[in-house]
Amino acid sequence: MQGLALPSSIPFLNPFNGNTNLRFCPTLSTSPSLIQVDNGFVHGVSCVGTSHFGSFTRISSSFVCLSQRFDSLKVMATSAPESVDEAPKSKALGTLQLGGMFALWYSLNIYFNIFNKQLLKAYPYPTTITAFQLGCGTLMIILMWTFNLYAHPKLTLSQFATILPLAVAHTMGNLLTNVSIGNVNVSFTHTIKAMEPFFTVLFASLFLGEKPTVWIVSSIFPIVGGVALASFTEASFNWTGFCSAMASNVTNQSRNVLSKKFMVNKEETLDNINLFSVITIISFTLLVPAAIFIEGVKFTPSFLQSAAMKGLNIRELCLKLLLTGFCFHSYQQVSYMILQMLSPVTHAVGNCVKRVVVIVSAVLFFQIPVSPINCLGTALALAGVFLYSRAKRMKPKPKTA
Repeated sequence: MQGLALPSSIPFLNPFNGNTNLRFCPTLSTSPSLIQVDNGFVHGVSCVGTSHFGSFTRISSSFVCLSQRFDSLKVMATSAPESVDEAPKSKALGTLQLGGMFALWYSLNIYFNIFNKQLLKAYPYPTTITAFQLGCGTLMIILMWTFNLYAHPKLTLSQFATILPLAVAHTMGNLLTNVSIGNVNVSFTHTIKAMEPFFTVLFASLFLGEKPTVWIVSSIFPIVGGVALASFTEASFNWTGFCSAMASNVTNQSRNVLSKKFMVNKEETLDNINLFSVITIISFTLLVPAAIFIEGVKFTPSFLQSAAMKGLNIRELCLKLLLTGFCFHSYQQVSYMILQMLSPVTHAVGNCVKRVVVIVSAVLFFQIPVSPINCLGTALALAGVFLYSRAKRMKPKPKTA
């Protein structure tokens, strides 16, 4: 399941630039003059002498000013090798941290999809399960804000009105994905969800007036062809699973287009993590009454006993519910943390690789029989997604007069 992917036009919170330091230069004047040290260069040094003792004082003040310049340059020269040595270390540490976050992102995705399939197979109530997973995420968010692990937002009425349609699309996208996973193989669901770029291009063209480039349009053809080829040869194919996965693509990309269309005011925009947190809480609030209305109250002894007859006893059922809820929220939270460190296009490439990892892991774990043509269709669709993410990086050449 793909997390919320915000478009690059949404502004982020920019940290204060700490590369600029302000220092005072002591001079012979009655008031100190302010200088700025920026990237190792000294600007605006002002040394003004008094005229009480004639030329001797002016020469002395000039000598003091030159001495101060020499001292500051000497200090910077001695400290430069240390900063040069620390740069590769900090870069290597950042790369190691990013690699660890990607590994955590992929691992949580694998465990979520495996546990979720086992849960939906024995306890076929996707609305109730999705509401429980969103409830786990809501509890984790409240704990995060309560213990000041992340600053909670001050939500205004206008922000809530803007976020509400995003939350509705988010709710429908996750619910429809769970419906699909409950009816077909995990690998097939994720193969169908590779069609998301097609709907991204379609909705951006219809509602935002964005014209796709030739390379982007070209990358759509292998995606559509690969999904069609995989669908024709899928052993677990049924229309409920296929249509719900395709509908989740529609809702997820509608959410992204809405976020790009409405969230354009910098003062009204939340950062990625808080935006996802607010959407999760609203989605949980919306889905609980919907689950009761659609499926009724399913946490009764009789329904829990029916799950035990399908291979999950009550203890295992509760454990799977908690694990899927934890993995569901955690992998999306990590995804947003990675998105704040990378560009949206690079994040999209990582998401494409993640889908490959999830499909292969599901095939191996559940021992899903896969025909050569099915493999070809899946590979073709995923290759198209990769080409799409690469095509998004190509900037159109400016038209010459």
